[in-house]
Amino acid sequence: MPLYVDRTSGISLGEQLVGQVRDLVARGVLCAGDPLPSSRVLAERLGVSRGTVVTAWDVLAGEGYLTADRGATRIAPDVRVVPAASELPMSTTPPRSSRTRRSVAKTGQIDLRPGKAIIAELDTPAWRGAWRDAASAGEGAVPLRQHLAEYLRLNRGVVREPDDIVITAGARDGLQLVLRVLGALRGRRLRVAVEDPGYSALRRVVEATGHVAIPIPVDGFGLDPASLPTGEWAGTGTWEVAETPDVVVVTPGHQYPLGGTMPVSRRLELLRWARRHSAVVIEDDYDSELRYTGQPLPALAALDTDRDTVVTLGSFTKVLGNGVGVGHLVAPDELLPRLRTLRAELGSPVSAVAQRAIGRFMDLGHLQRHTARMRRAYRRRRSLIGRALANLPDVAVVPMAGGSHAVIEVPDEAAAVAAAARRGVLVSGLGEYWAASATRARTRTIARAPDTAEGGRSASGSEPRDGLVLGLTSSDAHLELGMQVLWDVLKPGS
Repeated sequence: MPLYVDRTSGISLGEQLVGQVRDLVARGVLCAGDPLPSSRVLAERLGVSRGTVVTAWDVLAGEGYLTADRGATRIAPDVRVVPAASELPMSTTPPRSSRTRRSVAKTGQIDLRPGKAIIAELDTPAWRGAWRDAASAGEGAVPLRQHLAEYLRLNRGVVREPDDIVITAGARDGLQLVLRVLGALRGRRLRVAVEDPGYSALRRVVEATGHVAIPIPVDGFGLDPASLPTGEWAGTGTWEVAETPDVVVVTPGHQYPLGGTMPVSRRLELLRWARRHSAVVIEDDYDSELRYTGQPLPALAALDTDRDTVVTLGSFTKVLGNGVGVGHLVAPDELLPRLRTLRAELGSPVSAVAQRAIGRFMDLGHLQRHTARMRRAYRRRRSLIGRALANLPDVAVVPMAGGSHAVIEVPDEAAAVAAAARRGVLVSGLGEYWAASATRARTRTIARAPDTAEGGRSASGSEPRDGLVLGLTSSDAHLELGMQVLWDVLKPGS
C-alpha cells in the first residue's frame, strides 16, 4: 500500500497518514472493503510508533473512512468519496521451480551472479497447485489483467482498468513494444536516455531495435533530470545541437545496480521535463515489492495523473525467478491502442496457462505471502554478506533499502572477479553496468556533484567504481560458502 512518512515536511506523522488515506480514497486507489495493514505491521514498515498508526486509524474511523471487521481494519463499505483534506500533494504520497541444485561438490562452482540462481522458495504445494488448476481451468478463469489491476491499485497507487494493462514476457519485451510504437509514431530513430550505470540488458534492447542509447550519469538518488542533455550525442566524442531525448528509461524505485531511490521532488521534476520536451518516461518498476526498509513510494505512473507521459514496466522476475517470464505494462492513453494492436500482431509470448497460473496464485493470496518470505530471505542474506565481509579494509557493502542483489565496493574489481572464479565462485563486476569507456568520458562533463545515497554513502555514477554485484537468490548455504571464498579473496595480502 503506497503509504509513507516524510519527517522533513513539518506535518505530524499521524496527520500525514490520515491525509494520505483520505487522498487515496478520493482518487479511487482505495475502495470500499479494501483491507489496510495492521497497526503493528505498518508501524514496522514505516519506522514509526504503533501509537502513531493507531491514532491515525482512530481519526479515520471517526470520520467514516475505516471500519473494523473481524479483527481487520478496512475501508468502510459506505465510504463517501470526497476531495482529500490533506495539504500534502499526492506526488509526495516454467512453471515449477525445482529445489534441485547442482552440488558444489560435483561442479566445484557457486554462481552468485544476479538472476542466475533458481528461487527454491517457490517450490511449494501452493505454486504447484496453481499450475494444476490453470491447466484444467476453462475460459471462466479470471483474466490475469484483472488481478494485475487490483495489484497495481493497492501496491503501486496506479488506478487503471484491466483493459489498460498489456501482458508482456518481462521488462525487455515491454520496452521493445513501446520503442517500436514510439518509433513508428515519430517516424525516425529515437534518442533514448538510459541510466549509467544501469541495467545493460535494457540498453541492448534500445540498440537492437535500431534506436540510439544516450547514457546519463546517476547519483545516490538515481537519475537527475538536470543531467539530461540538450543536444544529441554524435558518437564521435562531441555533441551536436539538436533535440533532447525522446525517451528516458529510469528505475526510480530502486536504481539498478547502485540502489538509490528517486525522491518525489526529482520525480516531479522529471515529469515536468518530459512534458516540456514531449518525451516519454519509461519506468522499470522491477522490484518495488522487495523493499524492506521503509515504505516504497508510489510508482511514477501514480504521479502521471493526466496519463500522458509515463509507461510503467512490471515483472515477476525478482519475486518468482527468471523461469517465470510474465510481466505487464501500463502506458499513456495515446499509446495504448497501438500497443494492443502490436501485441496482437506479434502474438502473446505468455501462454494462457501461465497467465491463469499467475492469476490463480495471486487470487488465493499466495503471491503476497511468497513475496513477504522473499523480502525476509533477501534481507537475511544481505545481512549475512555484511557480517561475512565486516572489517575488511577498503571493502564495503553498499547500503540499500531492499532488492534481490547486493553491491560490494572493492579495491580491485578485475582481480577479485578473477580470483573468486578460480576458487569456484562466480560474481559479476560492477564495471559491467557502465556504458563503454568512450561514453563514460562524456558523462563526466555533465555529471553534477554527487548527492548522499541512502545510508549516507556517495553513489555518483559519473566515475565508475570497482565493485562486485551479487544476486541474493542462492540458498543461504551456498551464499555462506561463497562468502568464505570472497573473504579469503579480499583479505589483505591475498
